[in-house]
Amino acid sequence: MSRTPEARLQHSVEIEIPFHDVDMMEVAWHGHYVKYFEIARCALLDQFDYNYPQMRDSGYAWPVIDLHLRYARPARFGQRVTVTATVREWENRLKISYLIRDQEGVRLTRGHSIQVAVDVASGEMLYASPPVLLERLGVSA
Repeated sequence: MSRTPEARLQHSVEIEIPFHDVDMMEVAWHGHYVKYFEIARCALLDQFDYNYPQMRDSGYAWPVIDLHLRYARPARFGQRVTVTATVREWENRLKISYLIRDQEGVRLTRGHSIQVAVDVASGEMLYASPPVLLERLGVSA
């Protein structure tokens, strides 16, 4: 089965909320949602063979310069959630949106991260994404 270009830019992972991520009310601490986003982002980047080691090897660092989260409902201990990461922008920056849903499809959290390319050798931020990102994503500038 072939995937559409849009589907190639998206990936979902399932996570069970562990005990060490929750407070005394068995609700996931708000800071752990960033970790859940990161797990989905790495799985998405693996899909393109352009995760952090490949980024470094291509001569670029991709620091997160902006992160936004919107909490709608809490995730709880033992709950299975699906975290979906989707590439939304790639021309001048890498913007990835995230959606966390419970097993019934109810939205718990949404957000996005923005990363920019930095030339490792010079330490300079690029104002356009390097060709290697576009090649890995299989998209045009």
